[in-house]
Amino acid sequence: MANHKSAEKRARQTERRTTVNSARRSRVRSSIKKVEEAIKAGDKKAAAEALRAAQPEIQRGAVARVIAKNAAARRVSRLNARIKAMA
Repeated sequence: MANHKSAEKRARQTERRTTVNSARRSRVRSSIKKVEEAIKAGDKKAAAEALRAAQPEIQRGAVARVIAKNAAARRVSRLNARIKAMA
């Protein structure tokens, strides 16, 4: 338990940030899942549409450091490659 005013404030900030970050991480995961479900269904148009919606969400996660910058780029790149390979 925090004993100083500054430590109490830090605890509050951490609690707030944790809530925001977990929600953001959840949005990133959900958007990726939607793309993968569309790929699995074999619907190229829906998959491309889902990726177009997921990409900004993934990038926002990277900016907020919820997901590493290179990991975000890698995810988008691999999803895009899988959609292109759907011919």
